Amino acid sequence: MDSTMPTLIARLMIALAVLFLAPAALFAAGIATGVVNLDSGPVRGTVESGLRVFLGIPYAAPPVGPLRFKPPAPPVRWKAVRECNAFGPACVQPGKTETKGYGEDCLYLNVWPPAKSPRAKLPVMVWVHGGGFQFGAASLPEYGGAHLARQGVVLVSLNYRLGPLGYFAHPLLAKESPHGVTGNYGLLDQIAALTWVRNNIAAFGGDPQKVTVFGQSAGARSVSLLLISPLAKGLFVRAIAQSGGPIMGSEYLSPSFNGDAANVARMGLELSRRLGCDKTPDELACLRAASVPDILKAAATETSIFRDGLFFAPVFDGWVLPLDPATAFAAGGQNRASLIAGSTQNEGAVYLKDQTAITMQTYRGFLKTRFAGDADAALEMFPVRCDAEVPRAIDFFVTVAVNAEPARFMARSLVAAGVPAYLYRFTRRPDTVMARKLGVHHGADLAYVFGNMSKADGYADADLALSRIMMAYWVNFAQSGDPNGPGLAVWPAYDAKTDQDLEIGDHIRSESGLYKKECDFIRGVSRFRTK
Repeated sequence: MDSTMPTLIARLMIALAVLFLAPAALFAAGIATGVVNLDSGPVRGTVESGLRVFLGIPYAAPPVGPLRFKPPAPPVRWKAVRECNAFGPACVQPGKTETKGYGEDCLYLNVWPPAKSPRAKLPVMVWVHGGGFQFGAASLPEYGGAHLARQGVVLVSLNYRLGPLGYFAHPLLAKESPHGVTGNYGLLDQIAALTWVRNNIAAFGGDPQKVTVFGQSAGARSVSLLLISPLAKGLFVRAIAQSGGPIMGSEYLSPSFNGDAANVARMGLELSRRLGCDKTPDELACLRAASVPDILKAAATETSIFRDGLFFAPVFDGWVLPLDPATAFAAGGQNRASLIAGSTQNEGAVYLKDQTAITMQTYRGFLKTRFAGDADAALEMFPVRCDAEVPRAIDFFVTVAVNAEPARFMARSLVAAGVPAYLYRFTRRPDTVMARKLGVHHGADLAYVFGNMSKADGYADADLALSRIMMAYWVNFAQSGDPNGPGLAVWPAYDAKTDQDLEIGDHIRSESGLYKKECDFIRGVSRFRTK
């Protein structure tokens, strides 16, 4: 045998090994050097405190010009490495038009991947920000994903179209739609981002079969609607709704908006009239050519719990949302995804921070508008004796009706369908400026979930410890569908008979029957049944 044969065979084996191992090696090198190949093209990230971060990845084409008021289109492919080292523009919103950091071209997402290997198959958590469907952005500092990602998840955050650009509905748009529908463009953006995750997240070491979608406020409402959208089926297996559930309309249960397509279309017609497009030969061309500042000014979406205006939010359109939540959940028609849902102790306080001299007469009008013939019963359930008690009563009403009861409703519906669910109530009041004024306010739990807190802002060692506990619950749930784990207080799965939730605060303990009397009242009042 030729003496060179063993050497040649050895070299051949090495070459074959390199050939077969190249994808994994290149992937690991890509994560290390910041270059990852997506189905739309290669991207390079940056480093944040030793963690690789990819910011401003386009998940859809810019929704501008002829693509305004249309479902998101796939992003245009690119060949050269795209530098993803800065957040993409936030979607335009009241007070923030096409200025630095904001724009109509805003469909970007961000990825924090702690994985070093494509074999990691880490659970994936996709964050949907809140803001009443009118405000917000994935780039806000409180949503920075580094701390949570370091707990062992690939974290994704995304922007989606807001206000009239995200939820504008008009009969002419329905006519041009192949599905005969209009509106819900912001919700379709979220579905497009989840589709992007399914197709690309393995390149970051994430497991596309272990996707958790989570959000707060309007982000939580979005999560609840994704649970009943057939277009989102198979895109996630777990869901977390922080302070929000399947109530259609404004965060304040605005009586002028209930998700009804005809009602929303009337708002669209009014917006077109205000823009002067209704008198033009091509109304849709006029609407698509209108400037963003003009659209936002005409929409005038800034409202309060005492004043209603045009409001653009998700709508029952027969396609994205074929059924209203009450019908969908009652029929067991929701997507089968295990759930965490909950609320904070003072959800309504944030809506009263700029209000002064709220009288009993104002409060009675508030209840009359929302409960009609049941207003007297509502006043008995949420009573006040003097003007000074009105803010407390409204705070409690919003806590129960807009947050705690919708969370319980979702949990009961999922458990009835054989899907696990977990309820919580957040009660920790940190020594921050906002908490000193508003208590355990709407959004108070965000800093604990993301771990973005400092002692300079008023957080103490106890807050840092609680943050680690909450992140552990959330990450355990993303991994297995069960938040429980070693060293954590037992979080009982929800059962309608025991009606248990977990208090997360100075004490972490299970409790039963949270706001039961008030929740039963809200669920029983026909005006609050989504239909």
